[in-house]
Amino acid sequence: MAEFKKAKEAILLYLEEHLPEHLSYHSLDHTLDVYQVCMELAGHSKVSEEDRELLGTAALLHDIGFVRTYKGHEEASAQIARELLPQFGYGPEQIQRIIELIMVTRVPQSPTDLLGRLLCDADLDYLGRSDFFVTGNRLFSEFKSLGIVQDEREWNHLQVQFLSVHHYHTDYSRAHREPLKQQHLEQVKEIVAGYVD
Repeated sequence: MAEFKKAKEAILLYLEEHLPEHLSYHSLDHTLDVYQVCMELAGHSKVSEEDRELLGTAALLHDIGFVRTYKGHEEASAQIARELLPQFGYGPEQIQRIIELIMVTRVPQSPTDLLGRLLCDADLDYLGRSDFFVTGNRLFSEFKSLGIVQDEREWNHLQVQFLSVHHYHTDYSRAHREPLKQQHLEQVKEIVAGYVD
């Protein structure tokens, strides 16, 4: 029997101690947010208690690979899951399922089942929330510190591209997040339209 509560405590402590400080977006707060939204979305779906724990474990671990690498962090997260979870009574099938869930969070997201859809929507829940610009600024700061974008102009062009192709996977997120996400897309498009070459 998997000891979910003990695993959760250990994972959160590990993240708190080891996540690089320059990750202003992929922080402990992001992991806690994704976990919380996963639990809320699971509540709107018919998810068994065991599946809730698998989903919760995947949410807690989905970005833990950032402690080892930025590019390809999902693979690193999967490897850490393999190393860590047996200590908490997770069996091989459960671990494999958690790894599959972690891997579907890679962008572009491609979930194939309910738990994957829940995790993917939780991971990008902020796109359709009122804290979109505040949270987005954290990602902008992170990208800038890593040289992924040079300035706000490049960042906003990237946001337009991303928001234009992103779609939610669950009925709940489509109903409760998509409308505001579309408003955010229009707002960022207006910002981009105001740039003078």
